[in-house]
Amino acid sequence: MDAKPLKPLPSALLHPIAHGRARLNRWFEARQPFCDNTTLTQRNVFILPTRPGLMLGVTLFVLLIAAINYQLNLGYLLTFLLAGSALVGMHVCHSTLRGMTLHLIAPEAQFAGASAVFGVQLQSRKRHIRYGIGLSVLGSGHWVWTDVPAQGSATVNLAFKPEQRGLHRVPSLTAETRFPLGTFRVWTVWRPAAQVLIYPAPELLAPPLPPGEPRAGGTATAQQAGHGEFDGVRAYRRGDPMKLIVWKKAAKSDQLVSRDAVPLHRFELWLDQQHTGVTHLEQQLSRLCAWVLQAEKQGLNYGLRLSHCELQPGHGEAHKRRCLQALALH
Repeated sequence: MDAKPLKPLPSALLHPIAHGRARLNRWFEARQPFCDNTTLTQRNVFILPTRPGLMLGVTLFVLLIAAINYQLNLGYLLTFLLAGSALVGMHVCHSTLRGMTLHLIAPEAQFAGASAVFGVQLQSRKRHIRYGIGLSVLGSGHWVWTDVPAQGSATVNLAFKPEQRGLHRVPSLTAETRFPLGTFRVWTVWRPAAQVLIYPAPELLAPPLPPGEPRAGGTATAQQAGHGEFDGVRAYRRGDPMKLIVWKKAAKSDQLVSRDAVPLHRFELWLDQQHTGVTHLEQQLSRLCAWVLQAEKQGLNYGLRLSHCELQPGHGEAHKRRCLQALALH
């Protein structure tokens, strides 16, 4: 007679179990304080037997019952030898994680949709190597394993992927070890206090930069010389048309210079939220982000106008970061 396959538990029964486990995990996580440096002690390190450990316990119980029933001295010897090994393994496993210090290396700002990578430094004052220590973002299931040298340190890199712009807290982390026998699991939960700034994702096919606006009160002129050329010259910028390059001076000085083709009124490049051509807020910020990167790549002076703030024209890495930060926190 064919054996009937076991039926899975109804989803109505699984859902309350999963919901209760999630609530328990949230309650447990909320009890942990926010800190960027933590030292693992008996108060924040926990230990429970693994499935192989439970099976070992059941096996030891069966061996003990058999030794008692049949009065087997070798059975007693084997049972207590295995039990003693498991007990020693439990203490070694707990001491592998206890006493270690974790330091968070704060992540740098990233664009939305990209992985934010951050580092964790593990320091040990123990005179023995700590083997088989794993770290993971809590709930991700992706582990990074390392060994910490005696009285030394090791660094591991973790990552998480925020989908929205803004200021995000680094997610909770967990560290664990099952060294040496795998019969016990020792773990801890750590909530870093650091935050990471996420910029808007730049638009992939953004339109060209908007035209410049006349500078307020700017009446400076560029006087023209004969043959339609301009008097002023400046250093070559990437993207300058070939017709503006002064080849005679380039041949003499071995440096490219361009004619300062400034019209009667000097213009300023303003990246204005109201002039992006789109209505949705996130699309506006995405386009402005792409324009900031374009203007910085071309070496232009540019300003940024948002509904709540205005950044005066400038250029350089610091100015770019200020603009991107304003877009992220808008």
